[in-house]
Amino acid sequence: MTGGRTLVAGVGNIFLGDDGFGVETVRRLVLAGVPDGVDVVDVGVRGVHLAYQLLDGYGTVVLVDAASRGGAPGTVYLIEAQAGPVEPSGPAALDGHRMGPDAVLALLATLSASTGGVPPERVLVVGCEPASLEEGIGLSAPVTAGVEQAVRLIRRVVSGGAVGDEAVSEGAVEEGGQAAGVEPSDRKAPSC
Repeated sequence: MTGGRTLVAGVGNIFLGDDGFGVETVRRLVLAGVPDGVDVVDVGVRGVHLAYQLLDGYGTVVLVDAASRGGAPGTVYLIEAQAGPVEPSGPAALDGHRMGPDAVLALLATLSASTGGVPPERVLVVGCEPASLEEGIGLSAPVTAGVEQAVRLIRRVVSGGAVGDEAVSEGAVEEGGQAAGVEPSDRKAPSC
């Protein structure tokens, strides 16, 4: 793990079913406890707020969100994200209530240059394959089970546990969109 403070941020909309995965995961993470030097926040749908908070000098940031990647519902992923400029997908990319982690990360270079803030050295995303993103409060059974798996994974990551091939049994570890040390068929963790 890189040095410095760590931020774990739960992202998502609790009114859209399994999109509340990140929010529920950080709530349970706080109850389970984290080491000193780890800040845990429920960002919800406040993407612009998250973008500015990422510039507060964190060494590592772990974003927790629902992630549709084609796996079975409840599948938990660990993804090494690449921060930096990307092509905006249109006006919605700057909508403070519709900014996903990808849009937030795309803003970092611009915000860093204009504010003098320091972007994180490393960004990880802990995602869970949703079963439903329809209107409604509450997680599906597979995603609820995925929350517990994600809490264990995040606690291991923020405690300095190895993240690499060893973590593949608990989640897919990817760097820049490619699986790290695993074949594409092995990119998903077993469904919960």
